Amino acid sequence: MGLAARIYDATWGRGFAAVYDRGLKATEDAGLREIRREVLAGASGRTIDIGAGTGVNIELFPSQVTELVLAEPDPHMAAKLRPKLRASSVEAEVIEAPAEQLSFESSSFDTAVFTLVLWTVPDPAAALAEAARILRPEGAAVFVTPNRLTFARPDEIIDPYHYVEYDPAQLRELCEVHFGSVELHGIFGSQRYSQLIAEQLARLDRLLRRDPLRLRRLIPRRLRQRLYDRRLASERSEPDPRAAAITVDDFELRADALDKAHDLVAVCHAPGRG
Repeated sequence: MGLAARIYDATWGRGFAAVYDRGLKATEDAGLREIRREVLAGASGRTIDIGAGTGVNIELFPSQVTELVLAEPDPHMAAKLRPKLRASSVEAEVIEAPAEQLSFESSSFDTAVFTLVLWTVPDPAAALAEAARILRPEGAAVFVTPNRLTFARPDEIIDPYHYVEYDPAQLRELCEVHFGSVELHGIFGSQRYSQLIAEQLARLDRLLRRDPLRLRRLIPRRLRQRLYDRRLASERSEPDPRAAAITVDDFELRADALDKAHDLVAVCHAPGRG
């Protein structure tokens, strides 16, 4: 590990893990937790949660999951994950491993899930290949990721934590390389939820107009991450009563008009047969 990476690991990497759950609380309370529970309802048998983070999915897996493995590459995230797991009623194994390199035998899992993590993986194709490798022939993989067409700007990746973003066609193409069957669904928000998102995008557009030459691309990723988190923390310092009023009823999962979905869900079967 280089000097810059060690400094980041000891400072902002640790800090990001410390505030991660707090940053997710609003969307979790708004009902996205229950949408994730619905998405994960099909998991069964030996299951691996790849990119488990601080453990937001721990309590969401159904009873038909007989063994659970939580894989998280970031040591600070894993350090938050372990006590949360101990405090829960769930039994699981925590391993520190990147999505592209999992230390498991081939055909050893029934289900693999990636919930809002694929965009943070430096090599998504390698991650999907690895998921297909560890799944049994009858196994399934579930991927949840934002829709590039509705997240921030479709022509530029703004979030400095994202290496890649996908639209529905791109996500299907990526999955079909490694899986013989791919079903796509979208997570859609109500009118009042969509209004909140539209206001956030309008604020983002006003900010980006200050940098017409896109000089922001020259700023090192880790510095952009820190600036990005500080801005989000500032914007979310005061609770928005409209956001607090959002519930699970403001979201739905369906398979039509995917270009307009907030998030995309790919359910993949027949691993290795793409």
